[in-house]
Amino acid sequence: MNFYSIRHLTRYRYSQAVSESIMETRMHPRSDSQQHCLAFSLSVSPRCRVFTYRDHFGNNVHHFDIPGEHSQLVIVAESVVEQQTVPDVPAFLSFDAWQALDSMVSSGDYWEMLLPSQFAAETPALLDLAAQLDVTRRDDPLMLVHELNQRLFEFFEYVPRSTRVDSPIDEAITNRRGVCQDFAHTMIALLRHVRIPARYVSGYLYRSREDHDRSTPDASHAWLDVLMPHLGWVGFDPTNNLVAHHRHIRTAVGRDYADVPPTHGIYRGKTSSELYVAVHVDARETAPALDSKMPIPEDWSVLVERAQQAPDSPAPLIDLQQMQQQQ
Repeated sequence: MNFYSIRHLTRYRYSQAVSESIMETRMHPRSDSQQHCLAFSLSVSPRCRVFTYRDHFGNNVHHFDIPGEHSQLVIVAESVVEQQTVPDVPAFLSFDAWQALDSMVSSGDYWEMLLPSQFAAETPALLDLAAQLDVTRRDDPLMLVHELNQRLFEFFEYVPRSTRVDSPIDEAITNRRGVCQDFAHTMIALLRHVRIPARYVSGYLYRSREDHDRSTPDASHAWLDVLMPHLGWVGFDPTNNLVAHHRHIRTAVGRDYADVPPTHGIYRGKTSSELYVAVHVDARETAPALDSKMPIPEDWSVLVERAQQAPDSPAPLIDLQQMQQQQ
């Protein structure tokens, strides 16, 4: 059993003061059969009232509106998560696994995780890659998923900031490089191509000194869940060629990244904005406290100040378009 403490800092800084910000966050870790969120807090500056609900995927969503003038917005999410010990995932299933999978799909509600979605679509580049990697209904479904997890790890070069938060998968496939959300979207689309339900997972990956993951430790992470007969949803991390296990901390699931960005919002004002993100994950064998250090800017005292003057006149609401890219 493992315990993790997570701190996730997000700062939006505006070149000129804005008069209103409306924001939605998905940073509250999920509680399910593999993990349990023991504690969660969300701090926002300027101060405001924060509301919460669960979306239809079961994700915890927080949302707020800051109507006063401000030149920066700071969000700090703090969590304590307990990870359960789960059995290892086998290398293969029984000879009738494809039939068993089809039976599960026909009797369950998995259509959202089978159809193409905004960032996991069957594009010409994706279909060419499927032919190149021989993504067909062969062997058994779990063997195919294990193989594809490794093949995409080898196919793509991991290059931070090589794609944008809204980049289509064709860009990563054509250039053969990307970040974790590109790996996840590509594998999801390939699996849906052969009628294997797959969903996008947003969260964090703990990395110790002994681990040699390619993904960066100071950002959120992304991988995918695959539906398997006899096993249920199983996590795979093609960025690092891993089966998602106790080091993977889940915050949200969806069809693709569009359903689960850590932050997404709009503001009122004519200005440019700058995004800063810092993530820190600690691990212990006993439940940790929420007072461990995390990387924060030196001007923290300035960031938490709220502008006092009211805006001169309202301006149109502008989509932030600065959803945090998952590395």
